[in-house]
Amino acid sequence: MSGRRFLGLAILLLVLLPFVPLLLWSVSEQWFYPGLLPQKFGLRSWSYIFSTASSQIAGGLVQSIGLSGVTTCLSLLIGIPAGRALGLYSFAGKRLIALLLLLPVIVPPLCVSMGLHLWFIRLGLAETFFGVVLVHLSFCLPYTIFVLWGVFADYNPEFEEQARCLGAGRLQTLVRVTLPFIFPGLCLAALFSFLLSWSQYLSTLIIGGGKLLTLPILLFSLMDSGDRPVAAAVSLLFVLPALLVLLANGRLLGRQGLSGVR
Repeated sequence: MSGRRFLGLAILLLVLLPFVPLLLWSVSEQWFYPGLLPQKFGLRSWSYIFSTASSQIAGGLVQSIGLSGVTTCLSLLIGIPAGRALGLYSFAGKRLIALLLLLPVIVPPLCVSMGLHLWFIRLGLAETFFGVVLVHLSFCLPYTIFVLWGVFADYNPEFEEQARCLGAGRLQTLVRVTLPFIFPGLCLAALFSFLLSWSQYLSTLIIGGGKLLTLPILLFSLMDSGDRPVAAAVSLLFVLPALLVLLANGRLLGRQGLSGVR
């Protein structure tokens, strides 16, 4: 076995190893100390998740996917022009803007969510889907902008000028020139945004007021309930979409996909 394959196998095992106890718990009926394996196996937890009685879990999964998807799309729509402006142009106050973008990342999420909660109540955005999307954006948008800032710092806008000289319109230039050049950066920014939004618990609970039940909120409540098999099954269900997005992102980027992102 070559060194590269051995290293890849070792990394894969390190990544998958923490999920082995979760998998065992999800299919266990009885597991008592000091047994290394469950004394009795069963599919009660998975049957509960996919039964009509646990429609909250299915609803939480759909709600989480919707929130993360909308947040990612809005983050890219705002982040592309912002990253382009910061990456291609020099202007007064650029460092101040960078500092302001870092504040939601530096300040603890609890402080950010509690500070925004009062404003959202006054604006009628508390306990609404759009309000939760906005608070997710406050955490996701800085990462998106910083990634695209780095992409556009290495971008040459003269390619767009050449395309325009050859008769391409603005839309054609965007689709056939700009987007292909920044595509690896877009994938990376979308990955950051989706994973950050997907894992938000505290901000969703505070701004959503408990009315928007996402998978992280349901998972925390199940962990407190003491039903470990169901909590383990929901944990695996929580990890699966994020893992699929990560694999799809890696597939799109390819081996040389990040060569232009610094």
